[in-house]
Amino acid sequence: MMIEEALWQRLKAGEPLFWCNEAYGQPLETIEAVQEAEIEEAEALWQRFAPLLAECFPETAAQGGVIESPLAEISAMQEWLASQNRPVAGRLLVKLDSHLAIAGSIKARGGIFEVLAHTEQLAVQAGLITRESDHRVLLEKRDFFSGYTIQVGSTGNLGLSIGLIAQALGYQAVVHMSADAKAWKKALLRERGVIVREYDGDYGKAVAEGRALAQADPHSHFVDDEQSKALFLGYATAAGRLAKQLADKGIVIDREHPLVVYLPCGVGGAPGGITFGLKQIYGEAVHCFFVEPTQCPCMLLGMASGQYERIAVTDIGLSGQTAADGLAVGRPSPLVSQMMRSRLSGIFTVADESLFAAMKGLYDSEGIFLEPSACAGFDGAVRLASEGSRYLAAQGVALDEAVQIVWATGGALVPDSERSQYLARGAQVLGGERS
Repeated sequence: MMIEEALWQRLKAGEPLFWCNEAYGQPLETIEAVQEAEIEEAEALWQRFAPLLAECFPETAAQGGVIESPLAEISAMQEWLASQNRPVAGRLLVKLDSHLAIAGSIKARGGIFEVLAHTEQLAVQAGLITRESDHRVLLEKRDFFSGYTIQVGSTGNLGLSIGLIAQALGYQAVVHMSADAKAWKKALLRERGVIVREYDGDYGKAVAEGRALAQADPHSHFVDDEQSKALFLGYATAAGRLAKQLADKGIVIDREHPLVVYLPCGVGGAPGGITFGLKQIYGEAVHCFFVEPTQCPCMLLGMASGQYERIAVTDIGLSGQTAADGLAVGRPSPLVSQMMRSRLSGIFTVADESLFAAMKGLYDSEGIFLEPSACAGFDGAVRLASEGSRYLAAQGVALDEAVQIVWATGGALVPDSERSQYLARGAQVLGGERS
């Protein structure tokens, strides 16, 4: 194991910890799987489909069919954290992918993008359009797409994003989910006409079964969260959009005024794509940290051990169970874990109780509701100053001069009854001892 023994024992014990990536900034030995120009091409595809999205999903019309989320300063939350003896230095903001149109989560970026990319490829090959055509004509070609199937393995949010866009375009949509995935997410998919197949076991089982079924059908496309370059590119385009939002707010990012970003991590596609894009733009001025549940630290385990996708959290005695269902993943993406070797600053692990405490604090202070997994980043923002002090000193990062962004990944589609239960649990955690 590459991980030091003391940290290794804490990891196996399911304790909250911080792992600093010692390979950060080192040159990669392998050929890059993604090139910078491909991100620009991905943004161009988004723009080609924007008129179609505006027509198909009225909630996107005000932004011209562009699916983008607000960037909000949360000074009241920063004050609340300080009142809990959990101060955050510098300027604290939240990126509200929880409020993304159509799917209400960060998965709208990658999932919808991959379906659109596949749609364009099929349509061009069939002679229905060229890349210069008005893509709105495809809304009249749903009969053509009904002969094709889109499949995905998902804990919920990726399935929602893919199921909703696939159905809108006329595809048959199948989402493969573990039996313990959130019931309301399964119900919502079924209400929209999406086929949901459930499997005993974890997320990995659902992915494997879905992948095998799709590979056996030449008219089926499997959106592979573990290996998809298209998903990765869809997420990576978020970086350029964030850069514009920061510039519009008059916020300068450079070595003296660094950007620190905290990203909840499941299999790794979304946080990895965003990190890749941000490093392309800001270089050494941005520092990205993943945050994982203590029982599902698959990216930390894979990267720190050097085993990547070849080791699962259950192999070291962890349960893989967490209230943060969007992060309940046992193995990291092989594509992302390799690409993060020199780009990722480190990884925090967080106990479920801290997710609920942050969720309730944000709701009470700012009136913003997020699902538990979307709140993971707050723990990183609180703990970096103490647990990451060696990293900060080595990189010359002064947090008082930093802009710190918690990337909120989902929550808009959570039913009211589920929200009430989450908030009640948050109140209970805050009323007692937080582990």
